[in-house]
Amino acid sequence: MKILILGCGQVGSTIASNLARMPNNDVTIIDVNETALQKINQRLDVQTIVGNGAWPSVLSTAGAQDADMILALTQNDETNMAACRIAYALFNTPNRIARVRYSDFVEFETGNNQYKTSLDLFNITEAISPEQLVTEQIVNLLLHSSALQILRFANDKIRLLVIRAQNGGMLINQPISALKQHLEEGVDCQICAIYRNNRLLVPTGSTILQEGDEVFVLTPTAYLENIMRELRPVTKRTRRIMIAGGGNIGYRVAKQLEARLDIKIIERKQNRAEWLAENLNNSLVLVGNASDESLLENEYIDEIDVFCALTNDDENNIMSAMLAKNLGAKRVMAIINRSSYVDLLQGSAIDIVISPHLITIGSILTHVHLGDIMAVYPLRRGSAEAIEVVLHGDRHTSKLIGRNMSQLRLPAGCYFGAVVRNENITMYHQDTVLEDGDHVIFFVARRKAVQDLEKMIQVKLGFFA
Repeated sequence: MKILILGCGQVGSTIASNLARMPNNDVTIIDVNETALQKINQRLDVQTIVGNGAWPSVLSTAGAQDADMILALTQNDETNMAACRIAYALFNTPNRIARVRYSDFVEFETGNNQYKTSLDLFNITEAISPEQLVTEQIVNLLLHSSALQILRFANDKIRLLVIRAQNGGMLINQPISALKQHLEEGVDCQICAIYRNNRLLVPTGSTILQEGDEVFVLTPTAYLENIMRELRPVTKRTRRIMIAGGGNIGYRVAKQLEARLDIKIIERKQNRAEWLAENLNNSLVLVGNASDESLLENEYIDEIDVFCALTNDDENNIMSAMLAKNLGAKRVMAIINRSSYVDLLQGSAIDIVISPHLITIGSILTHVHLGDIMAVYPLRRGSAEAIEVVLHGDRHTSKLIGRNMSQLRLPAGCYFGAVVRNENITMYHQDTVLEDGDHVIFFVARRKAVQDLEKMIQVKLGFFA
């Protein structure tokens, strides 16, 4: 597959690294920064072109006329959208994916039947909105504040819960096999992986859960709360939220949750604070600096259930979150863009670190992986993945269909999680026979195993005959 990538920033370079490792991919990266391209050339087998990806001459030089896909991932929305439009109109590039950061482009409704949003004008086949993706994750976490991550699969029939085990949870210091004794009849789940002291444990029935374990568990969405009680003590429901930063993400989170939760927003800019006050119905808007100790104390930070640092500045988010935690906030989360900071802070001074780049990368990879892959979520700061796959074919054209799970040898580091068949959810069971149309969820502990898994799920050519 011939792929053009516009932009070699953190997102573009990570996507390029993933795609370049896959066989039969011909990757070309376009960027105006020659130095950054030289660094990428030193570590990846890709072609690089210096120039503006929205210019027709640059796209032509890059081979847009023969490309299967263009990924417009620059920092500039207008460049990304224009590049997709030009790739469609001049070069007939079939797949055009654009990162669009500003919500106005995504959400503004034109009232025109032909062009429902402004994005339709640019012939973008898939728009990736980091703000929207990050907002969805934060809202999910605030509604289930004990979790580190909550990810949705199979049209939200099933979720992957990432949670840190704490004393007081019913299963702590007990073998996993005891789980069935605690759960009500019909409630089921699958513990896919446990990380203890940053080392992977592949769980068995005899594995004993310990306090501090980072547990990855798949469960039908309806049973999420039941499973959380097994791993953490029952706590009072989250009610009081304080948000540092009234930008687009802070506003979106408050707008979605203010009818259910008590929300305070701290915003530094007077005019932005006034705008927030006018556009929010039940949220309290404060003008000030979230790193101001006296302001936090005056607003009873010690009574806050979750403090969310959602500004565009990593350092401000880190400092305000750590200060809030020190002053008594029960849990703190922060948006952190720099990947090196994410590795340092997750689960230590800050309870939950939100990485817009990792979330965006996961959404993009969903659209560029080979085969019928419905969802891809980077885990453990990108070192692992959870993948949802739809199986197609029959026993003759597929390596998976028509066989029970005990007969299948998955690539090293790849594990079955669950099977969703129509409305039925089956957790991993060695006697389950896989069928055409099944949604299968895999936990992949080694990123290198993804490539082997993709080969395994592809159907043979006879399927298309």
